This record gives sequence, C-alpha cells and structure tokens, in this order.
Amino acid sequence: MATTARGTFEVKLAPQSADEHPDGGPLGRMSIDKQFTGDLAGTSKGEMLTAMTKTDGSAGYVAIERVTGTLHGRAGTFVLQHTGTMTRGAQQLVITVVPDSGTGELAGLAGSMRIIIDGGRHAYEFDYTLDAGPGR
Repeated sequence: MATTARGTFEVKLAPQSADEHPDGGPLGRMSIDKQFTGDLAGTSKGEMLTAMTKTDGSAGYVAIERVTGTLHGRAGTFVLQHTGTMTRGAQQLVITVVPDSGTGELAGLAGSMRIIIDGGRHAYEFDYTLDAGPGR
C-alpha cells in the first residue's frame, strides 16, 4: 500500500549555457537546488535540459535530481526523474523515483511526485512505497 508525503519546497533554478537554432527555439540547461519541508525534509541538487519552440506556450524538459534527507523520519537519498511538456500552455508532468536509487533507510523506495503551484508557492504530494524484499 502506498503512503503519501506532503509538504512544500523552495526552488532555485540557475541558467547554464543555451544553444540557439535558426529553425527552432533554444535548447537550454539549468541547475536545480531545492529545499523540502514537511513529510520530506531535506535538499536536492539536479540538472534540467529544456527545449523551447517557436510556438508560444510549447516546450519540453527533462531533469534528474538527487534528494538527500528524511522521508517520514527515514534517512537516505534517492533520485527523481522529471519529464515535462507544454502544448500551447497545457502542461503535463511526470516525476518518478529512479528504480533502485534509494540509499540508507530509503533503500527500496519507489513512487511518483506531483507538484502543486498556487500563488507562486510550491507544494508536493509524493506517493511512495518502501520494498522490504530480499537483501533489505
């Protein structure tokens, strides 16, 4: 059965190099630094790749971030993988735990995260399981 963690986070994105292309929008890169509070308490560092298009509101991004902290009191690290698109303003985002990326008390972690942005404030809902299978 899945458990849900909830809380908020602060995020800092720092643009890195960008690649302009005459037939399309720029390809960009950003570093990610987050501070999580709530049921997930800790920090993350990551990298994001973006692709803009010539159509307003259409873009895509992928990102990987390593989270270090505690999840409902269990300490360790894990990696989140992001895949996001915008089609003329309509957003679709999938964030999942990279399989077997959990360490410490978070070994065997699996799940997915939703990001909620309301009035400029960022919140998360993280549905997860911890597998206590062989070797754990």
